[in-house]
Amino acid sequence: MKSTMLAAVFEGEGQLRIKEVPVPEIKEPDDVLIEVEICGVCGTDLQMLAVPPGHPAEKGVILGHEYIGRVIEVGPEGTNVKVGDRVVVAPDIPCGLCLPCRMGMPNLCDNARSIGVFEDGGFARLSRVPAKAVIRISESLPREEAVFIELLACVVGGSQKIRLQPGEKVLILGAGPVGLCFLKVFKAAGAGKVIMAEVSPYRIEFARREGADLVVNPEEENLAEVIAREMGMGPDVVVDAVGSLFPLAVETVRKGGTVLLFGMNRQAVKPLRQYDITVKDLTVLGSNVGRFTFPSAIAMLESGRVSLASLITHTVSLRGLGDAIEALRRREGIKAVVIPE
Repeated sequence: MKSTMLAAVFEGEGQLRIKEVPVPEIKEPDDVLIEVEICGVCGTDLQMLAVPPGHPAEKGVILGHEYIGRVIEVGPEGTNVKVGDRVVVAPDIPCGLCLPCRMGMPNLCDNARSIGVFEDGGFARLSRVPAKAVIRISESLPREEAVFIELLACVVGGSQKIRLQPGEKVLILGAGPVGLCFLKVFKAAGAGKVIMAEVSPYRIEFARREGADLVVNPEEENLAEVIAREMGMGPDVVVDAVGSLFPLAVETVRKGGTVLLFGMNRQAVKPLRQYDITVKDLTVLGSNVGRFTFPSAIAMLESGRVSLASLITHTVSLRGLGDAIEALRRREGIKAVVIPE
C-alpha cells in the first residue's frame, strides 16, 4: 500500500487544497479504517470555505462528512463491525459525558468532535474513524442513494419534530439539497401541497422536475399573494432550508402554524419582531443534526420510499472537487459527489 494518498485539506479561510497526505493507520483500539466509496459535498462544506466562514472548521483537516465505504481494518475493540462490512459514517461524535449527552441530547453535546470538520473526513481514499461512528448498510443500496444517508438523517431530525399530517400544506424556503430532501420526505409522508421558494433559475426548474407542486421566485412574484391564492390562510409548516430567512418564514406561515429553522449560517443577522410570533401563536422549532435518526434514514432509502439519487448533478474525482464547489456556489447544481481516486 502506498504511504500517501490524495485528499482535500482545509488550509484556512476560503482555502481548500488537493494534496498528498499520509495514509491513516489504526491508532486507538476502537478505530476502524474505511476505504471511501463515495463522499457528498454538503452546504456546510461551502459555509466552511466561505469568506468569512459561515461554519467553523479545523485548519489542516481533511473535509468531507457525508460518506460511505468499506471497512478494511478494525482495532481490537471495534466489536460492532468487521472487515468487509459496508458502512455509513455518522460524523458527529458526542462525548457521552456532558449534561446534554446525559439528558439524551447527543446532538447538542458540549464537546462533540465532527468528522470532516474537526477530525479528518471522507474527501480521501481512506478514512480512520471510531467504530462507534459507523453503521452497517445494505450491499444492495446504490452508492448514489447511500451517499445521502447523513443529510437525510439530519432532515429526519427536523421532520420528526414537525410530525406532518397527511394533507397538510408546506412552504420550503430554498430548493437546494436540503430543501429538496425535505420535499421528498414530506411527499412520502402525504403532504397535501408543497410550494418551494427559490431565486436560482437552475434550481427552480430542478425543483419542478423533482415534484414540487409550485416553485416561486420571490424576486419576480409576490410570494404572499401566491400563497394566499394557493394555500388560503397559508402553509401549515414553513421550513427555512437556507439559514437566513426566519423573518420570511414567520411572515408566510399561517396563524397557529409551525416554523422549522434548519439551514445554518452564523453570518446571517436579520431583524425580527417577536410580536409577529406571539400574535400569530406560532410554534418555532430549531433542528440541529438529529437524535438517533440514522437508522430511520437508512430504512427510508433501503425501502425505496424515499429516493434521492436524482439530486446528484456533479460526480467528480478529488481533483475536480474545486470546480464542483464553484458550480454549487453559483447555484448551477444541486448535489456534487466525489469518487476518490
